[in-house]
Amino acid sequence: MTQRQAAISWRAAAAAFALGAFCVLGFAPFDAYFAVWPAPTFALGGLFLLWRKAPTARAAMLLGLAWGAGCFLLGVSWVYVSLSEFGGMAPPLAAAATLLFCLYLALFPAFAGGLFLCWRRNAPRDVLLFAGLWTLGEWLRGTLFTGFPWLAIGYSQSPPSPLAGWASVLGVYGVGFVVALIAGLLGEMIITGWRKAGAWATILLLLGFGGLLHQMDWTQPAGPPVTVSLLQGNVPQSLKWDPSRLPLSVDTYLRLAKNHPAAITVLPETALPLFFNEVPRDVLRGLTGHGEALIGVAVGTTDGGYSNGAVAITPNLNVKAYAKRHLVPFGEYAPPGFAWFFRFARIPMSNFTAGQPRQEPLDIGGQRVAPNICYEDLFGEELLGALPAATLLVNMSNTAWFGDSLAQPQHLQIARLRAIETGRVMLRATNTGMTAMVGPDGSIMAALPPFTAAALVVQAQGRSGLTPYARWGNLLALLIASGACLTALRRKG
Repeated sequence: MTQRQAAISWRAAAAAFALGAFCVLGFAPFDAYFAVWPAPTFALGGLFLLWRKAPTARAAMLLGLAWGAGCFLLGVSWVYVSLSEFGGMAPPLAAAATLLFCLYLALFPAFAGGLFLCWRRNAPRDVLLFAGLWTLGEWLRGTLFTGFPWLAIGYSQSPPSPLAGWASVLGVYGVGFVVALIAGLLGEMIITGWRKAGAWATILLLLGFGGLLHQMDWTQPAGPPVTVSLLQGNVPQSLKWDPSRLPLSVDTYLRLAKNHPAAITVLPETALPLFFNEVPRDVLRGLTGHGEALIGVAVGTTDGGYSNGAVAITPNLNVKAYAKRHLVPFGEYAPPGFAWFFRFARIPMSNFTAGQPRQEPLDIGGQRVAPNICYEDLFGEELLGALPAATLLVNMSNTAWFGDSLAQPQHLQIARLRAIETGRVMLRATNTGMTAMVGPDGSIMAALPPFTAAALVVQAQGRSGLTPYARWGNLLALLIASGACLTALRRKG
């Protein structure tokens, strides 16, 4: 390679890195300041152009790696906060672990780029190949090794994006396919000229039909609304697991429950830093003084282990429980061969046992509530097993692990897509934010300021019925993405 070619390659890699970082502007919290939902489309359009100009598959892989590095190093920088500030890991080790993790995530756009160069036809059908490979790569990232679908492109299209409506039919990966398809069409028009009536018509159709889908009521109200009190204790992570500070957590939640009565009181994940059988009965009575309660607390298992639980309690102290199914690797358990990791990090209660894959919703407050704990709500298809029985979805998270970072608003944005996919209200009770009620159309109906000890009292409307996505899961989006790739690869004639 000549010096000039090398300089061009480095400039292209730098451009790809910058485009990946620019993509993050399409996600929360930046959407609160200006309409940034088109940013990921432009970022992917730029990547499409770089891939079309790449001379080899290896060059395209490096461009995909650079794009992914820019996106994930900025977008999931909160991993460093979690490991260093709250996980007790030495800052250099935390920085190295965060870098390696982000580079691992960047491998997926890198492999998509390599395949794109191997299979492209240098024709308009490359747009279909681009969108299909991008979607399949995101799905694989959200599945392989238990998955990490954070910053999937579809999450950036929460309302007011007109593409949000596609989530009710195709889910977040299908929304990502539509974004990548529009990005490829724009890129192709830059290459071949803007006077492409078919491309413009396709883009306008995708935008318009998404807006139309967003206006459709796929589910129906079920029974009268129920009063729910979502408690946000704002207990510092540094104090939560100190046995001498146990009264801080207990007293905070007892006070919030007493001052904000409701038919259902919801406490966040591990709100009480005890095993459930250690919680004094007078505390349980205090939390259920005005109705039923859903409490985040560790629950012992029959084999001597413990699960990350959500326990529903009546005023008579009748108990029903949900056990978290999708655990966080390196946070709630050590993957095989990685037990050594916990020599470098101090993470309390890091050996949870996963709950059963299918668990019935909990009957509480006249509703059938399907809890999900912490980042379980990243995996939209896994929530569908509770439908159509569940009338309400409740996420319980201890977001204090991530400090004042991008994680909290990004997690709320994820909940907005889950609400659209399921046609259900999503209630969120968190330790430090964002505690909120999300409507079935993905709108934020009410929310608490982060880092405050407060309660959010809302009227939550249960719903019945199924959206198309709730019926099909990710199958339709994967079939469309695979079909797009096969169509692009089909030889003419």
